[in-house]
Amino acid sequence: MKYIGSARTPAELGIVMARARQVLEEYEHPGQDAFDLGLDVVVDVDVLAGESDRALFELPAPVAPGVVRATATAGRVVATASGLLFDVLARVYDDLGFDVLGDPVFRDLVVARVVEPTSLLDIGRVLAEMGREPAPYITLRRTLARCATAGYRDKIADLSFAYAQASGDISLCLYDVTTLYFEAEKEDGLRKVGFSKERRVDPQIVVGLLVDRRGFPLEIACFEGNKAEKLTLLTVVDAFRERHGIENMVVVADAGMLSAGNLTKLDEAGYRFIVGSRASKAPIDLESHFRWHGDVFTDGQVIDTLTPKIGKNAQNDPALKAEPVWDPSCHTASWRAVWAYSAKRAARDGKTLTLQENRARAVVDGETAARKPRFVKASVGGHGIPQG
Repeated sequence: MKYIGSARTPAELGIVMARARQVLEEYEHPGQDAFDLGLDVVVDVDVLAGESDRALFELPAPVAPGVVRATATAGRVVATASGLLFDVLARVYDDLGFDVLGDPVFRDLVVARVVEPTSLLDIGRVLAEMGREPAPYITLRRTLARCATAGYRDKIADLSFAYAQASGDISLCLYDVTTLYFEAEKEDGLRKVGFSKERRVDPQIVVGLLVDRRGFPLEIACFEGNKAEKLTLLTVVDAFRERHGIENMVVVADAGMLSAGNLTKLDEAGYRFIVGSRASKAPIDLESHFRWHGDVFTDGQVIDTLTPKIGKNAQNDPALKAEPVWDPSCHTASWRAVWAYSAKRAARDGKTLTLQENRARAVVDGETAARKPRFVKASVGGHGIPQG
């Protein structure tokens, strides 16, 4: 038993049958009998393919006027290219309206970056694998410089905003940051060593991104690598509002953006916001609940209460059983706090804390070495001895 191939058209079946006959002839017992399956296929080559494809077939003498029996030699791959991938991404680029930039080299750079984030020197390879003829390296560099001088970022921000507004709404915007590291030995004015989400010590930059509720990007900015996350929020949100004249929007951010200064400035600027709180604030916010209801929760339980803007205040009185209903005119020293309990999250947090405790105990017992510090600042002491 031997698998030869499969066919979906009469032409493909003719090729598979020709290959099967060749295998039978080359078998170690030449001349053996074969079942007549009645699958002899007659293919009209004039219908099958154009003039350039005729070389794929060895054509014997015709068995009837205009009809030949097709036999095929082994196929040969001349080249491959992911042309469809490029076409699809280029169509998305055009649908977003970015084609108004009139810069095909920039479009190729964008598509290549989406397919495989790599260096400018390696962009040519990525484009070639998609069947594109890449521009020379010097042209790619000039294109990136043109992005800055011609204000591409502002133009794309306007186009992105128009697309998001036409296909949804921008009343709710989500903000987050990430870090991008560089394999560079020294820092410069932008690339600096700072807190890395990948726990690296290479120079990096901080990238802030504002998206709509579906995750479509609206505004982007980059900052020095040692910039604190919470100090980037207002810069990006203010730039977005000023660029598009937005008056009413809700900003959503995680606990990394949480600071009394940030929330106060957002409030003063007229923004509404939803920010994640830190679990360490739960004992303060839920003190009344713990007193009257204990610390046992049901999965999905929600508690709507208050949280102090700074420190602790008496606006959420533990002596009162009912949780206060937040009123901005009455509770000027507090924000509204909505706590939700998740059994799945609690189990995961418990597991994480147990692992951390076990690692700490192993270090104390001398079973493993303590983790080395990621950053060490040395200074010269009184006797010329570096102090950590």
